[in-house]
Order: sequence, then C-alpha cells, then structure tokens
Amino acid sequence: MTVTVSAYTAEQVRAAERPLLDAGEPLMLRASAALATEIADVLGDRPHPRVLVLAGRGDNGGDALYAAERLAESGMDVDALLTSGDAHVSALAAAMSAGVRRIESDGLDATEYDLIVDGILGIGARGALRGAARAIVGAMLAAEIPPVIAVDVPSGVNPDDGTADEAVLPAALTVTFGAPKIGLGRAEGPRLTGEIVVVDLGLELPESDVRLDVARVVGGGSSQRA
Repeated sequence: MTVTVSAYTAEQVRAAERPLLDAGEPLMLRASAALATEIADVLGDRPHPRVLVLAGRGDNGGDALYAAERLAESGMDVDALLTSGDAHVSALAAAMSAGVRRIESDGLDATEYDLIVDGILGIGARGALRGAARAIVGAMLAAEIPPVIAVDVPSGVNPDDGTADEAVLPAALTVTFGAPKIGLGRAEGPRLTGEIVVVDLGLELPESDVRLDVARVVGGGSSQRA
C-alpha cells in the first residue's frame, strides 16, 4: 500500500526549511534520527551488521554521519568513507566519537557490508558525480553490492527533473526529508529511487499539483536521545 502526497522542487523545500533553521530548529538531527531508524528497520535482527556510509562534504553527508553516530551507538559496525576528503565537521566528530571508523577508498570491498548509505550529494547539488565520488560509485556499480539507502535523493539524480547519468547507485530505499522531491518521480528517478519514505519535519508548504506515491510518511519527531 502506498500514500499519495504532494511533491516539491528542491528550492521550495529549502525555502520552507529556512524559518525553522533561523529559529534554531535542529532539522539535521531530527532528519538523521529518522534516517537511522529506517536503516535499523531494514537491517532488522541481523546479527552484527556492517554498514558503509558514503558521506559528501555538505549537509547531506552531515545527515548520513549523524545517522552513523546513532547506528554505532546501537552496536552496529559502521565505516564512513568521505567522498570529498572532508565532511560536515560536527557530524564527523560525533560519528567518530561514537565509534564510527573513517576509511579510505583504496582497497575498499563494498561487498563485505550488509548495507550502504548514500549521503554523497543532496538537493543543493546539481549535475553528475565527479572526481573521487564518481570513481567510488563506478567501482561499486561493477560489483555485487548490498542494498543502498539514499539520503534525501540518490546522489546524481536531479531533485527537480529526475535526470541522471550512469554514475548513480540505485537505491532500494530513499529516505527523503520534509517532502518528496519532484525528481524522484520523473525521468530516471523512479528507476533509481526505490521505495520512498518521507520524514515529516513540520515544513509549511503550499499544496502542489505534483503528486507522488510513497511507501509511508514518518514523523521527524524530536532530536533528543532516548
């Protein structure tokens, strides 16, 4: 069963986030907490799961790293690969303090993991993956990798029109924040997005003529630790 909800452009979602961010609302922590919950649900009762987090330098990578922190605190074996060489400073520090290991791409065997988290690019980025990130993804596409969970959008998919080239990790699940992005349902979006879960962050958005079927909408809730 699916739920049909309004979909929006990246700029509409970012504009709706600004008042909350200006008011000090910890949207990244709320989003990452919901992301961590979805990842844990996918892994289920698997003993000693290994998770590989691909983290870019922006807020998308920050979401992924804060989720990695929570997963490591729960006892999971989590590695983080920084695809741009650096990352969201606070999120990286939190992840490493929780026991997340920072690894390099040399000698990486992605098939050794139970799950990959794609937090390379978010809705602020445009265009295809480049440089080291493109090389990392290209190598993974040539292997039998585990399921991928995309953070907000699959990296390399345009959030507004769904265009993408060949260097995109197809996601089994995309956890998108605030509202679904129009591009998830257009062009290459449906093929690369997989199941969609929307994390409701309480954004004030107008009704949209664009509708998208998603698996479910979950609450962003509080960023407080249990």
